[in-house]
Amino acid sequence: MTKILVIEDENAVRENLVELLEAEDFETIDAANGKVGINLALTEVPDLILCDLMMPEFDGYGVLTTLRQEPLTATIPFIFLTAKATKADFRQGMELGADDYLTKPFTRAELLSAIDGRLQKQATLKQYYSTSPQLKAFNSEILVVKNILHAAIEQGHFRQFFVEYQPQVDIHSGKIIAAEALLRWQSPELGRVAASELIPLAESTGLIIPIGEWVLESVCQQNQAWQHAGYSPLCIAVNFSARQFTQPDLIKKIIHFLTTNNLEPHYLELELTESLIMQDINAAIATMNELRSLGIKIAVDDFGTGYSSLMYLKKLPINKLKIDRYFIHNVVNDPQKAAITTALIQMGHNLNLQVIAEGVETELDLEFLRQHNCDAMQGFLFSRPIVAAEFQKFLSRSA
Repeated sequence: MTKILVIEDENAVRENLVELLEAEDFETIDAANGKVGINLALTEVPDLILCDLMMPEFDGYGVLTTLRQEPLTATIPFIFLTAKATKADFRQGMELGADDYLTKPFTRAELLSAIDGRLQKQATLKQYYSTSPQLKAFNSEILVVKNILHAAIEQGHFRQFFVEYQPQVDIHSGKIIAAEALLRWQSPELGRVAASELIPLAESTGLIIPIGEWVLESVCQQNQAWQHAGYSPLCIAVNFSARQFTQPDLIKKIIHFLTTNNLEPHYLELELTESLIMQDINAAIATMNELRSLGIKIAVDDFGTGYSSLMYLKKLPINKLKIDRYFIHNVVNDPQKAAITTALIQMGHNLNLQVIAEGVETELDLEFLRQHNCDAMQGFLFSRPIVAAEFQKFLSRSA
């Protein structure tokens, strides 16, 4: 049975749509706002999405942009429902990847015709692509890897996974002041799987949720173990994806891992990318404020690679700004990178944020950052990401 997701904030309109679709033997799921709609799309993976354009906080454009970035939902037919009918609105939606528009009020015949047209086209595309030997091989390979990942979690109880820690160092004293936790997967069948492959795969399967919980629990346990062993307390940062960050019970889970391991909240930091925050800026700020009220620290990762950060940066309840490695690489010999990096450091300080440079690999990079009063650095110049036992040796030397 064809499954259709209806995202519409007006109750009467949504109920009428669901009733009409069910009468035509479609399986329906519905959401009263964009945020819930995105979560349902990722968990239910419908065959088609009907989405209202004008919704408060998170409009249809935001829903479409988010879903087109997710492997699971990138190709789902998407039809806008809108009372707006200007050419600019149509053009914007089509540029973002919409498949069709229905202008309110529309008739039952118009709705069913639009749905039937999109479903037929999708079926034709699937049939066409399924005959491609290259695509068959690619899809088979991805399916195998997904199955291996499932088995690694369900049967192996995360024994194939481990966490590496990369030190974050005070630029002036050279002392370790924090660390970033990085997930690793050593598969018996696949060997060492790069994080750049693992994370998108975990996102597309939904396994990022249990994997992320395991990472968070492991980091809290390790941090408390180091403190119990007598090492100076450190704040350890954990990366969060969009799917993890929008979990409805996120705060509850974090509190559970902190209290279970008797770890004070200010020794945990969440790293959020600029693009994640910008997907739903108001919801992100609300969640960040709640986390900050608990004492948890927040860093904006890969800063400078987004498109609207400067406008919103002063509104974000964050502690740390991490300058993306792109700007640090060869910063001494690139006047544009030097100007941008200098400006980012100054701006961060004006907003009372700690500024850390990522990807520092040479003494020249370090000297530039030191001259421009960057607070901290992270990169191969000091250390690659290393397992907990090796990281502990660093802690012993700096004790």
